[in-house]
Amino acid sequence: MSRPRTLYDKYLDSHAVCRLDDEGHLLLYIDRQVLNEYTSPQAFTSLRDAKRSVWRPKSALAVVDHVNPTTPTRTATMPDAGGARQVSYLAENCQDFGIELFDVLNARQGIEHVVAPEQGFILPGMVVAAGDSHTTTYGALGAFGFGIGTSEIEHLLATQTLVYKRLKAMRVTVRGTLGTGVESKDIVMALIAQIGADGATGYVIEFAGPTIGALSVEARMTVCNMAVEAGARGAFMAPDDRVFAYLLDKPRAPKGKLWEQAVDRWRELRSDDGARFDLEVDLDASALQPMVTWGTSPDQAASISGHVPDPITEPDLIRRADLQRALRYMGLEPDQPLAGITITHAFIGSCTNARIDDLRRVAQVVRGRHVANGVRAMIVPGSTQVRALAEAEGLADVFLDAGFEWRQSGCSMCLAMNDDVLGAGDRCASSTNRNFEGRQGAGARTHLMSPSMVAAAALAGHLTDIRSLRRETY
Repeated sequence: MSRPRTLYDKYLDSHAVCRLDDEGHLLLYIDRQVLNEYTSPQAFTSLRDAKRSVWRPKSALAVVDHVNPTTPTRTATMPDAGGARQVSYLAENCQDFGIELFDVLNARQGIEHVVAPEQGFILPGMVVAAGDSHTTTYGALGAFGFGIGTSEIEHLLATQTLVYKRLKAMRVTVRGTLGTGVESKDIVMALIAQIGADGATGYVIEFAGPTIGALSVEARMTVCNMAVEAGARGAFMAPDDRVFAYLLDKPRAPKGKLWEQAVDRWRELRSDDGARFDLEVDLDASALQPMVTWGTSPDQAASISGHVPDPITEPDLIRRADLQRALRYMGLEPDQPLAGITITHAFIGSCTNARIDDLRRVAQVVRGRHVANGVRAMIVPGSTQVRALAEAEGLADVFLDAGFEWRQSGCSMCLAMNDDVLGAGDRCASSTNRNFEGRQGAGARTHLMSPSMVAAAALAGHLTDIRSLRRETY
């Protein structure tokens, strides 16, 4: 009788071309890859120099998302010569190598980790690799996704395989009912704060438990997306009826008899009873409050009712120095309440929180209210299709009436790689995934939180508890 296997084991066993050594290295077959204009140029140049072709062009999908402007009126003009060259070179490479491209003016354009799921390009059981660390997002669909470097992108394009080393497996079991104002972003932020920014280094994470099963698929994407901020090289959840319903009408999902056969196979994608994990972590969702970061790492976070920590209480001298540096950069004082910290900007967007479910919740918060004086508030949908749906549902009008900028899709202010950049000293409530020094601009200060919490901060002009906003609709 074979030993019980984890879902991670099943991904690797089904995709291993061969074992390369006794140290866990495999030659792994990759089903799909997603390309963007920022991380792909060097790989294509190397292919050209070596006169190699792309082995399986239809397994790849390319998007423009990192450097494009998100001004309210869509334009194909890039804000700088470097970005323009990256976009034109991606188009040239896709044309020459036979890869499908959603360029800036395509009705399906958007952030890669939003576009690929909404097109049904990612399906349960697939192994997916891409030149972006947040490829872990696809785990919400029952796939196994992970980020790779430029040289690996070249190898993948040329061979459809990667050399891969088996990692340890962690299971995070989440139980309990989420309270009012607490969202999936708070689950993963609480996990990162609990285990640390390196707590999952060397691991993949399987998320399980009744709380995960109760989340929408889009909310699950948020959890898998940010697992990499704890150091995880992969994150995933067993697919269920919610996933199948999400995929049913997607353009590239199987149809008819193939769909029925696929779902039958997908139901087998779960860890066996008795499967052993290298580490088990439990999280009580009912004890969570809305979370915000106070420092310059995603694990430097606390509930909105908390305070900035005092580094002097940290016994580890290296960690104490890290905390002191973070507070200097963020311009905060020990024991300062998190609620009440004044902001200059509010940003709702990114591959973490820019899907239609996110925007619907934001609309509930801001309807009939207005952005505070002195705050620039932006909403950047995750894809052109999300934007169109939000406009069709009347959400865009709600945002505009409340004083938010309603922009075109793209990575935007998630990272300072386009014209949506903060200035030194600006303080932003942000629905993004990273709050590193300079992430949103040199000297800019970022506080991570759920999109609803960002909306509440925009209305108040400072970090605030979403639960203090009394609405019958919330």
